[in-house]
Amino acid sequence: MYDRVIWPAEYDPKTSAIYALNDIEVRASPEVVWRLLVDAENWSTYFPPEDQVKILSGERQLARGTRYSRVTVGFAMNLVVTECEPVRRLAWATTVDGDETGSSAYHGWVITPTDDGCHVLTEEPQQGPWFLEELGRKRPGALYRYHQEWVERLAHAAEAQVAAKADPPVLAARASPR
Repeated sequence: MYDRVIWPAEYDPKTSAIYALNDIEVRASPEVVWRLLVDAENWSTYFPPEDQVKILSGERQLARGTRYSRVTVGFAMNLVVTECEPVRRLAWATTVDGDETGSSAYHGWVITPTDDGCHVLTEEPQQGPWFLEELGRKRPGALYRYHQEWVERLAHAAEAQVAAKADPPVLAARASPR
């Protein structure tokens, strides 16, 4: 059995209007996946929709207390990392710029080691009128689809890093004189 996100009471998926769970098996170590996840300003190298991420609190990578901003599906958001257990758990709380309804979300990631690499799970409940209108009514299923693409691209990027280390470039060997 895999671990799940640890929810603050106010974000329990059972009481949230919108909720998505996505997971994937990754043939890469938890450390490789973790490095990709905490390097938020470079998410777009493997997941192009996340091309407007900016850490605001001075860290180079996500850590507990990190404040950052991002534009997701055209909407500017403010986020703060609320949980960070290196190589295991990462979670952040989200509010939407300009939203005065008090809508919020909580996005958690859990990495569980497996015999072949790791299992990556991400879950996100969203609450409030803004999320209900923009994602629930106007774009049903969008949160699930977005996160599914994200976990698939994360897995591919992690596996590509492992493959690159396993197969050193042949060009260097060819260039050396015999």
